[in-house]
Amino acid sequence: MESTPVQLEELLKIPSQSRINTSSVAAIIPAYNEEDSIEATIESLLSQTRPPNAVFVMVNNCTDETFYVANAFAGVHELKHREDRFTCEVVVVDMGTNEDKKVGALNLGWSMAEGYDYILGVDGDTVLDKKCVQHLMSEMVEDSRIGGISAIYGFDQTAIKGPGGGFLVRSQRFQFAGFNLDNLLRSRNMAVLGGQCSLLSVTAMRRTMEANHQTAPWVTDSEIEDSLLSIQLRTAGYRTKISSAARANVGAMVTLRSLNAQQVKWNAGGVELMLQNPTHPNLRLRWRENIGMFTNLLSRIMFVLLVSAALSVGVFHYDWWWLIPPVVSIILNLRIAMAMKDHTFRDVSYALFLIPGEIYMAIRGVHFIEAWGQIIGRQEHDNWAAQANAENGAAKGGKVALAFVAVVAILGAMTYGWLHLDPLIQAGILSVGWISLAVLTIIQTVVMLGKVFRNHKGFKV
Repeated sequence: MESTPVQLEELLKIPSQSRINTSSVAAIIPAYNEEDSIEATIESLLSQTRPPNAVFVMVNNCTDETFYVANAFAGVHELKHREDRFTCEVVVVDMGTNEDKKVGALNLGWSMAEGYDYILGVDGDTVLDKKCVQHLMSEMVEDSRIGGISAIYGFDQTAIKGPGGGFLVRSQRFQFAGFNLDNLLRSRNMAVLGGQCSLLSVTAMRRTMEANHQTAPWVTDSEIEDSLLSIQLRTAGYRTKISSAARANVGAMVTLRSLNAQQVKWNAGGVELMLQNPTHPNLRLRWRENIGMFTNLLSRIMFVLLVSAALSVGVFHYDWWWLIPPVVSIILNLRIAMAMKDHTFRDVSYALFLIPGEIYMAIRGVHFIEAWGQIIGRQEHDNWAAQANAENGAAKGGKVALAFVAVVAILGAMTYGWLHLDPLIQAGILSVGWISLAVLTIIQTVVMLGKVFRNHKGFKV
């Protein structure tokens, strides 16, 4: 019987839910000392509206009870959502000592899961929203050009403990929100498919491996394996996207040491990739972030030094327009806070008071300088081990003390030199310095205004 145009259209339009249910997906969880969080991670996967067909928990280098907590879920689970029935097998592998750490765990998981259509990479401290996998898969099955798609990352604020931890978690919340928003407004092109929760096409990964002559998708010669894989997927012609709807709460760093180790690892790995692939589309946002961080640090250091120098010779003069950049910064932070899904009064207060954000900017500046120092100095440094030690509370503070002594020594030498300069030279330095700072601040303020007035298109981060 000949189909009418309407019937033909319906025949060609296969329901996306059917394709989501018939496509197979396996979750890989590289778990390192996650005894406090792995249970919630596995439970969030099993309670999905479209759960994975398999979950492979790769326990590696653990010194705690992660294996035994995870192994309680081992076996086949019969799951149901409305009228749909699913089967999910949870497999827990104790890898023991694994020299390749997370990369080794991911690659062993890949060898067990490559028979599936899609692989969902999930960290052992990530909790997925109930519809996270469904949203990720609905976008993936609709567009074969997508090689990988990431969830929007947030933090569970109910887990915040103490004022110090609260400050760090809220600061990371703003950092991630700004990053997610930038990616969403760039046609949802994701610079980095974060390993916290990203869905990857097995077909795309195989072709990427062939193109790069690799035996496994993840390699050990990069500090940030997820960024490198994202670049390789994009180079192979696939798109890397961020979902507009899929959400997951990720593990936050709640101590300065663990935050420093994580951010230095990310920054150093990112800088290395930038220098190796300076024009790659996926790294344009990283270039902008690094240039922005450099100018932010430079402007703040210049302001403190110029004010101190002017006060020391009695020529300091305040101008009202100095308030414009901080006010614009507050407005921008407020826009980011209001763009957060389920934002709270504390998020708004954080944006309004400015000082917490400035403190966190200084902390990030330290990470930024340390990361660039490693790359420029060609230092051989195991940032994976440094992060692991920091999270376990085993990091040493000698490096911090040495850096403090070095800064004090530099400032002391600068102060001595400044006070012994000829007054005419001092005046010249101040004049050039204030003009340079004014130009830099104007550029930064214009950039911030551009972000203030840009259309968020209804996206929530």
